[in-house]
Amino acid sequence: MKTSKQIEKHVKGIANHRRIDILILISERQGIILEEIAKVLNCNFKTVSGHTSKLANAGLVVKSYRGQAVLHSLSPYGKIFLKFIKNFKNLKKIN
Repeated sequence: MKTSKQIEKHVKGIANHRRIDILILISERQGIILEEIAKVLNCNFKTVSGHTSKLANAGLVVKSYRGQAVLHSLSPYGKIFLKFIKNFKNLKKIN
């Protein structure tokens, strides 16, 4: 079972709209590189690099090195948080 501090680390990893978009994109394109993420999201390369590092540090994204390319995929925890995000997005407003 995870501690509150461990959960906090994961939650802080997705506590930004750009990181949520990156997480969703990586789920759709496993093995995507930074240049592609920046292009698809119309975002600065350095911004994407910083956000993917935070996602990796939070344990939500795995970086695999192939030559000079860095491939990004979701970790098992990233998949759990992606499921949570998708479910949360589809909730109806509660009065």
